[in-house]
Amino acid sequence: MIWPVISPTLNTAYSPREIIGISTCVMIIRYLRLYGRKFSKEDHVLFIKLLYELVTIPKLDISMMQSFARLLINLLKKKELLSQDDLELPWRPLYELYEKILYSKTEHLGLNWFPNSVENVLKTLVKSCRLYFPESATQEMLDEWRPLLCPFDVTMQKAISYFELFLPTIMPPEQHHKGFKLWFDELMGLWVSVQNLPSWEGSLVNLFARLANDNIGYVNWNPYIPKIFTRILRSFNLPVGTSQMVVPRYLTNSYDIGHVALWISSMLGGPQNQAQTQLNGLFSSIASFYHPSNNGRWLMKLMKLLQRLPASVVRRLHRERYKKPCWITPVPANHRFTDQDITDFVESMKQPVLLAMFSKTGSMDAAQALQNLALMRPELVIPPVLEKTYPAMETLTEPHQLTATLSCMIGMARSLLSGGHHYPEGPAHVLPLLMRALPGVDPNDFSKCMITFQFIATFTTLVPLVDCSSALHEQNDLTEMERELCSASAEFEDFVLQFMDRCFALIDSSTLEQTREEMETEKMTHLESLVELGLSSTFSTILTQCSMEIFKVALEKVFNFAATNIFETRVAGRMVADMCRAASKCHPAESLKLFVPHCCNAILNITANEDVLNEEELDKELLWNLQLLSEVTRVDGEKLLPYRTQLVQILQLTLRLRCKQGYSLACNLLHHILRSTALTYPTDYCSVPGGFNRPLNQYLPIKDWGRPGDLWNLQVQWHVPSAEETAFVFYLLDLLLQPELQRLQKYAQGEQNMSRDDVLQSLSIVHHCLLGAGCMLPPLYGQPITGLVYSMASMEETKLYIGVDYDTSRENYREAICKVMRQLLHYILEHSEDDTKSLFAIIKIINDLMHFKGTHKHEFDSRWKSFTLVKKSMENRLHGKKQHIRALLIDRVLLQHELRKLLVEGCEYRTVHQDLLRDLLRLSTSTYSQVRSKAQSVLFTALGTYNFCCRDITPRVLELLEPTRTDVTQQQFKGALYCLLGNHGGVCLANLHDWDCIALTWPAIVRSGLSPAMSLEKPSIVRLFDDLADKVHRQYETIGIDFTMQQGMLDLGQKISETSSPAPHEGSPSEQEIEKALALQKAKNLEAVQKYEKLVKDLLECLDDRDLPWKFEHIAIGFLSLLLRDDHPLPAPAVRFFVQSLNHDSLIVRKVAISAVAGILKQLKRPRVKVAITPSDISGVTEQDDLVAGDRPGNDWLQYHADNLPRTQQEWDNFRFVEKTHWGYYCWPKKLMLYAAMEEQPKDLTPEVMNESEKIVYDHFSNPTFINQLIEFLSLEDRKGKDKFNPRRFCLFKGLFRNYSDAFLPALKPHMERLAGDSHESTQRCVAEIIAGLVRGSKHWRFKQVEALWEFLIPLMRTALSNITVETYTDWGTCVATACESRDPRKLNCLLEMLMECPLSGEGGSFVDACHLYVLQGGLAQQEWRVPELLHRLLVYLEPKLTQVYKNVRERIGSVLTYIFMLDVTLPNTLPTKSPHIAEFTERIVSCLKPLLEGDEEIQNHVVEENGVGEQDERTQAIKLLKTVLKWLMASAGRSFTTPVVQHLQLLPLLFKIAPVENDDSYDELKRDAKTCLSLMSQGLLYPEQIPLVLKGLNQIAGSSSWHARFSVLTYLQIMVFYNLFTMLSNEQAVLDVRALVIKLLEDEQLEVREMAATTLSGFLQCNFLAMDVSMQTHFEALCKTRLPKKRKRELGSVVDTIPSVDLVRRHAGVLGLSACILSSPYDVPTWMPQLLMDLSAHLNDTQPIEMTVKKTLSNFRRTHHDNWLEHKQQFTDDQLVVLTDLLVSPCYYA
Repeated sequence: MIWPVISPTLNTAYSPREIIGISTCVMIIRYLRLYGRKFSKEDHVLFIKLLYELVTIPKLDISMMQSFARLLINLLKKKELLSQDDLELPWRPLYELYEKILYSKTEHLGLNWFPNSVENVLKTLVKSCRLYFPESATQEMLDEWRPLLCPFDVTMQKAISYFELFLPTIMPPEQHHKGFKLWFDELMGLWVSVQNLPSWEGSLVNLFARLANDNIGYVNWNPYIPKIFTRILRSFNLPVGTSQMVVPRYLTNSYDIGHVALWISSMLGGPQNQAQTQLNGLFSSIASFYHPSNNGRWLMKLMKLLQRLPASVVRRLHRERYKKPCWITPVPANHRFTDQDITDFVESMKQPVLLAMFSKTGSMDAAQALQNLALMRPELVIPPVLEKTYPAMETLTEPHQLTATLSCMIGMARSLLSGGHHYPEGPAHVLPLLMRALPGVDPNDFSKCMITFQFIATFTTLVPLVDCSSALHEQNDLTEMERELCSASAEFEDFVLQFMDRCFALIDSSTLEQTREEMETEKMTHLESLVELGLSSTFSTILTQCSMEIFKVALEKVFNFAATNIFETRVAGRMVADMCRAASKCHPAESLKLFVPHCCNAILNITANEDVLNEEELDKELLWNLQLLSEVTRVDGEKLLPYRTQLVQILQLTLRLRCKQGYSLACNLLHHILRSTALTYPTDYCSVPGGFNRPLNQYLPIKDWGRPGDLWNLQVQWHVPSAEETAFVFYLLDLLLQPELQRLQKYAQGEQNMSRDDVLQSLSIVHHCLLGAGCMLPPLYGQPITGLVYSMASMEETKLYIGVDYDTSRENYREAICKVMRQLLHYILEHSEDDTKSLFAIIKIINDLMHFKGTHKHEFDSRWKSFTLVKKSMENRLHGKKQHIRALLIDRVLLQHELRKLLVEGCEYRTVHQDLLRDLLRLSTSTYSQVRSKAQSVLFTALGTYNFCCRDITPRVLELLEPTRTDVTQQQFKGALYCLLGNHGGVCLANLHDWDCIALTWPAIVRSGLSPAMSLEKPSIVRLFDDLADKVHRQYETIGIDFTMQQGMLDLGQKISETSSPAPHEGSPSEQEIEKALALQKAKNLEAVQKYEKLVKDLLECLDDRDLPWKFEHIAIGFLSLLLRDDHPLPAPAVRFFVQSLNHDSLIVRKVAISAVAGILKQLKRPRVKVAITPSDISGVTEQDDLVAGDRPGNDWLQYHADNLPRTQQEWDNFRFVEKTHWGYYCWPKKLMLYAAMEEQPKDLTPEVMNESEKIVYDHFSNPTFINQLIEFLSLEDRKGKDKFNPRRFCLFKGLFRNYSDAFLPALKPHMERLAGDSHESTQRCVAEIIAGLVRGSKHWRFKQVEALWEFLIPLMRTALSNITVETYTDWGTCVATACESRDPRKLNCLLEMLMECPLSGEGGSFVDACHLYVLQGGLAQQEWRVPELLHRLLVYLEPKLTQVYKNVRERIGSVLTYIFMLDVTLPNTLPTKSPHIAEFTERIVSCLKPLLEGDEEIQNHVVEENGVGEQDERTQAIKLLKTVLKWLMASAGRSFTTPVVQHLQLLPLLFKIAPVENDDSYDELKRDAKTCLSLMSQGLLYPEQIPLVLKGLNQIAGSSSWHARFSVLTYLQIMVFYNLFTMLSNEQAVLDVRALVIKLLEDEQLEVREMAATTLSGFLQCNFLAMDVSMQTHFEALCKTRLPKKRKRELGSVVDTIPSVDLVRRHAGVLGLSACILSSPYDVPTWMPQLLMDLSAHLNDTQPIEMTVKKTLSNFRRTHHDNWLEHKQQFTDDQLVVLTDLLVSPCYYA
């Protein structure tokens, strides 16, 4: 047992004596993989606490933090083991860690480099820990994050995602008042009241889903259910109605389907089970989207829902009924699923799943859904799938149907077989299915062939293939079902033989001669190898499950097939040999009796002639028999022993064949014989322990159909090598391996000549001996190499017993091979380096010498993968408890055994390994590129295996890059670079996470630029350096300098060493030892700092070298920029270098320098003093205890008041500025920290008090020539047309003005004035970047400095803004927005007032006006809710100007209005805003638009004449106003949090009046905009109280005289109902109103309106909004019977009567109604449909337009029902079918 070994190591590793514990982490992870959690509970808890302390060490190195975190997650994984009483973890340290890393203040400046994985690791860590947060945590979290809840600010997203991640939701019910009840109503209210999916809404949904799942039965969801389902439906973003605009926000921020499924499944059940009713509605409304003929970007979401929901319900059922009870509160009895609930759920999902089976995206999702549904209700789900499967097996024309149905059946196999009392007839389908699947083994259709193999294998694994028919006569106690199965089982033998015939046909058609020309490749193609795999595994499964009788017949058959034919050995031969191997594996004794003598005799007969041995091309028969023999010997070793003499004779003959193909097969035979006798492995995989060879009266196999294996009684039969077998193995090695080694050794010593082919042949034999007997050969031993790293904990490796007793008395062949191989390698490298084939062989042997102990890692990994796949496809998630099939469980046991072999020993770095690694390194830098790359991949594996060997090898690699060495070839140079680069996902020597290694490699890489072997002419070398630099930049993580421990850790370390039951080796550490360890720690920190500074110095030295090529200069600068840190300042020489590089000639260098100097300035920033403030002292208002958010008296002092601004030095110094915009909106933080008054802050920097680095920056930036050069570079163009405002440059200037206040302003002023006057794009951008940095950097300036600053800036910005151009207006917008971000508006009053002056002055044309508004909007948007006064002024200013002529100005005004009214939100607990309100604005607008509503004439777009002086009439003004209003409505549709429905209703009549009906883009802007607005408004979310208002409005418009308006009402209604489906359905009156409205419009006098009403009705019926009831049917039938008046003869010349008669309209309405009902069921035939079709057919000869409608309906019916007409036919009587056929078949021309 290892625990006693590991536990004390842990104490030393974590106890103060040894403070760093990564290798120990690895040990524990290993221990967990091997033994699970075999340790005491107190140890478990102490470990978790210790690791928790370790993870939260403040300055911990990031990679160590990740290792600890991963281990901690692993220890917390099984939450049942530790209850909340056993363990409590504080939440704040985790929050601080998360905040520090994910919202890092310094990462964007390049002062911290975090790996990409860190975010997910931290999230998982919090999820694992939140179960154990203390009960007070919820309240503390709310206090911490509530102040961030300002919906207009980015902090909202942060706060909500913190809530989602941290809030604990698993608590005992008596503590709920301290848990979710504290926040549920508040957050739920927030969720219900926002619309348009802001980015944080998804996080809220995830939180609610988790809450629902953890507290089923304790949260009352009923009041919210319609709202929840409406929102879920909206978030799928389905296309509805005729023409629909999509709000772009819905595409990016929709809900996560996994959480939606979790939420729904947690709300199901309970007394009323209201959620199930809504779920039925949800699926019936989206069912038709699942039909395979529909496709779109929404399909992925719908399929995912289909797959996740049943899985989620199964998980919940398992928890309620089958899971072992633990400390977590169970679901209360009244809320558990009843059987009826489950049936309802499965019924509601059945239709969509059956439709989705044949979907275009593949049937995998549907198959998984069916697997889970069949676990719950097999009798509901399996029969309909079977109905589809049988016909699919018969059809030849639709292979997709077959693959889809078979993959669904595979998932449901276990449910079908276990039948149970619900579905007893299930097993009866097995044989018919198997027999009908056989034709699928088809050589011409690969995918069909594979799925058939999988299908047959799945079913035969579950069913013993035993003929039980004789039991019918012997036993009388069988049930009816059992008797049926017994008689059916007689067909098994037939099935097996037919399957074999099919396989033989498949093999015949895939021989090499058939499939390829002579010259092509002889290897198997990828597809062929897959078929081979499928065939062999299926066949072996069948034989494993056979009774002995059937097996003998099959064996006879396969033997005859193999013995009477001769196959080529590449493709067909492999398949036949695989089938024979399968047979001999199942029953070795019977099979070997046939195969071995046959093959041996054949081989002996042919080789009797001596010449054969030297032939280059061997006889096909000989090769085939060798191949067959080498495969059938892969069986249980002891069954081989009787044939040993024959086998040894064959080996001695064939191993020395001249022909390569011949001796390779012989080597395989040798490998397989050795492996079969030497390895430990299970020998039977039968589904029932003990096999089926028992008489039927004792054991009836049909009772074991579908039976899972019993984990506690597996009865695994192992093959363990006996003494006899061991002796045989070593006899073979002595006989065959020894002579080869001697020959090679003589050759290597130059005593004997061998041809290259001979060497290769010998190496091949050596390699196969090693592969066969590797598990019996002890590992390589040697002296451990010490001194690579200093540590107090022991680094010895753990030893495990893996079932092999190494025989130490014999010679260790592993060491013998190693010795000879090294001699041979050196000989070949010196004398014949071009013998690459031998070198390849040696590299393989070296790899196996080091790592092979019986299994290869990559084989193990792929087996592990396929094991998990099979487990997933066949597990029973409902009952759990590891009820897998026996074969799968045995496989898992074997994998565990192999895992032990792979993990054991072999990580200690010894001298032997050192020699081998050096050889590999020599090979990795040799002449031939293929040898190099093979050797490198072996080298990388080894580097990842042995502890700390990289430190030993790296210097040897770097030697080859030394500039002083002249003997290095280009190949060696390239090889060395590849060794540094490493392979994908392996070790990268250039970037080891350690100061020692980086300090060597980085300068060496840079210096290699001076090496004579380096040439920048070779593209491959240039690319290598690029890749190296790129990999270092991608993978570099900041390396820690400071590893100081907390006291808490020391206490815990002591505790562990005292309590652990196994005592530590050395007892608890004494006081002196602790002192010593802490001193050591200090020294270590100091050493780290020195190494860091030395590395910087070395890199700078390299850069000083004049001869260094430019490429290496760039690499060195890149490396330097990675060395900026936030916990240690950059040494002064490096600061000087970067500041000077700002004016470097190369653009790349300047870019790096700009970022670096911004980072350096952050390092040099002097901290400011902060003090805690009580807000009520300033406002004079005491706030109530209950939550009130929004604009309230308590936060009025934060808002901008023009009459209360600091105007003097005195006021400025005592003014309380609050920079962050979110403080105070929702509530105040417990402690509001603000900057202290001016006199307490540090003074401005003067040259006397600066440190060296500050002085360097100061000197350069005070130097006018430096500044001139810098500004000249900054105002150059980089990439034409691609440049944008550059945040890095902004950070640079912000840092300068923040650290040195206004010291550099005088030098910069003339430049800024010059740049502002120049209207070129790059100069404008440069001045914008400086201004933004200047404004943000002046945060702490004194009053005088600020006053002077604005005096200079305001005129400057006026000039610049008057020169604004198309290219630069976004940059100015960014500049102002950046300047105003997180700044108190009262500080920026000059800027804001300047922007507000008069944005629409008209000077400079419409473009400048639009730009000024854009820039102003950028500034105000950053200020959010704090500038109501300015917003009011702006609105007053804009209102008279809304009748703008220019489109671009109108659009900009629309956008600005959106921002102004965005603050007018209705959120819970929030007071109405002081900013402008929409309601008042709308009233003013509607009164101006009155003239348009009164007249009936059409509203035309006006064209204004230039300089149309004079007042235009009200109507024209109103039209101009309307155009701007439309722009505002469009802009705000997706942006605002709430939709002002009441205000929209006032504008609706007008929009309906204008909106055109046809989809035509040639309309003018006004009409297009009106149409878009309607489309966007109709998608808005409605609250129950708003629905009656909207319907009332629509009813009025439906009565209007314009048919366009009536038509548009219908299209509006379609989208509105679908997007608010469940809210509407919960209001019965609304449903009736909608129905009445549609039926009224069916009788409209205008044909188009009638047809649209019919379409709308059909849509409502289809999504189950309206039901097809008797009253509707009779109403339509009555309308249809309206008599039409006789046609009168017209007098010639009379006017044709155009208005249709009332009767015709009514009759047409009836026909349209019937047609709508028919078209509402496109994919099935309900019971009422046949009668309606008959009613319709009566009108086929009516007058137009009736005849047209009938024809259209019939042709549509035919189109949609054509696919499944055979099913649909059943619904009609014979007479009806005759009529229908007449109608649907086109009349004949010649009749």
